[in-house]
Amino acid sequence: MTLEQLRIFVAVAERQHVTEAARALNLAQSAASHAIAALEARHDTKLFNRVGRRIELTEAGQVFLTEARAVLAHVEVAELALSEFGNLERGTLSIQASQTIAGYWLPRHIVAFRRAYPQIQVRLAIGNTAQVAAAVERGMAELGFVEGVVDGDHFDCTPVARDQLVVVVGQGHPWVGRAQLAPQDLLESEWVLREAGSGTRSAFEDALAHLGLDPGALHIQLELPSNEAVRAAVEAGLGATAISASVAAPSIEAELLQQVAFHLPEREFYVLRHRERYRSRAAETLLALVVRSPAAGGIG
Repeated sequence: MTLEQLRIFVAVAERQHVTEAARALNLAQSAASHAIAALEARHDTKLFNRVGRRIELTEAGQVFLTEARAVLAHVEVAELALSEFGNLERGTLSIQASQTIAGYWLPRHIVAFRRAYPQIQVRLAIGNTAQVAAAVERGMAELGFVEGVVDGDHFDCTPVARDQLVVVVGQGHPWVGRAQLAPQDLLESEWVLREAGSGTRSAFEDALAHLGLDPGALHIQLELPSNEAVRAAVEAGLGATAISASVAAPSIEAELLQQVAFHLPEREFYVLRHRERYRSRAAETLLALVVRSPAAGGIG
């Protein structure tokens, strides 16, 4: 039994005329007649009595008409649901992002998306870069925003923004007032860093390696799981750290932290997607909005 057969049956039953039903459905009369005959033959049940030149429903046909109308009504609801997803009138977009991105760059883009498409629910989870990659691989998040390239055959990794890392210290640190630091000078201080696996930590260690400095030679006193915890520890006087300029900015403005004269290269933020999974209209629309945004070039 097909939906097309049900539509033809309902049309014939409502008009009690095969030719008129076929005309309404833009079908040949023979096609409509064949559909009715196929239903009757398959179930060995007469749906219509042919009385002279007219037809009328049998008892079985009357019962079947009620059920057929119900099925077609459910189909219309299902088609409407798909249409709403396609037109961004319904749906949920699951995102996972690393802490710096989720806390300082992504919120304004989500707000703009929600204003444009209020019917789409956005679910945002936060983790470090390794956790975000795992969520995308497992299908727990359609989009992942990370602070570095993630390798893997399953992933498409596309740059969407830039960020500046800075080295900061508390106001009592010996580096305050130094005109310039050389890479070897970094070994003089204690350090407070994000945990291994975070994008900020990886970007800092990559920068040191490119400068010829072994990241393992740093005197790391604390590894903390959030930007805010790292910032607070350095504000309290424990060593130095490398964090996003956007994370450090409020504390620098409040004179709780001091940016030191050591240049680190910009890093890029990336959106991570699974190559083999369906890409929803909602996800594509959010990414298009991010690319169009005047602030897409950076968060500093």
